[in-house]
Amino acid sequence: MLTRRHFLAVTGAAILSPRIAWATDEFPSALDHVILGCNNLDHGITFVRERMGIRPGVGGVHPDRGTANALLSLGEGHYLEIMAPDPNATTVQPWAAQQLAALKGLTEPRLVTWAVHHDDIDALAKKFHDSGIEIRGPYPGSRNRLDGRTLKWTSFSLVDDHHGLLPFFIQWSADSVHPSSDAPGGCQIKRFAAAGPDPAELLKAFQRIEIEIPVERSDKLQLRVQIVGPRGTTELTS
Repeated sequence: MLTRRHFLAVTGAAILSPRIAWATDEFPSALDHVILGCNNLDHGITFVRERMGIRPGVGGVHPDRGTANALLSLGEGHYLEIMAPDPNATTVQPWAAQQLAALKGLTEPRLVTWAVHHDDIDALAKKFHDSGIEIRGPYPGSRNRLDGRTLKWTSFSLVDDHHGLLPFFIQWSADSVHPSSDAPGGCQIKRFAAAGPDPAELLKAFQRIEIEIPVERSDKLQLRVQIVGPRGTTELTS
């Protein structure tokens, strides 16, 4: 949480500076993963490999969501997820249809959302509900890995996510290995930021959900991540 003095300082600086850093860290410490959406998983893997110098490992499929993914570790507790339609999916739940349609409609890979880790997702959901923040969930989730194991988690999303800039929240099952621990390594997250025409408004939105994140000024709402790998620094945007 920001102190009142720190909050007034950064919101006041919004008038003077195109970049408003809400925290000294260059990305939220609780950032779990960033999702890069694409319309074809092989194309997404190639896109990342060519820019970063590391080939993401195929992760598996999401039952009933119609999606498959590949993963790249960005350091302990953080990873990049490349998500695309699963051509072999036979069923898609109605609540997942909108996301699947959006992925199919992408003409090039781009950031679509991101997740924040929490150790007690039910308590956080109650806290948000009690403070008047509308959420969807918590809901259980799972993914079937290629090695036959199933990863499990619980997550919830915000009804108003500021057009995708605010994260969803996730808690991994105690018996599930965090994807960052065995996904291909060699890359590190350098910076993760949100941007928009009204940085002060964005700061207030993130403060309400207790997330510290650098905020920048731009003509449109946008997520931005910088990743350092064998081929230098790559920036991905939404």
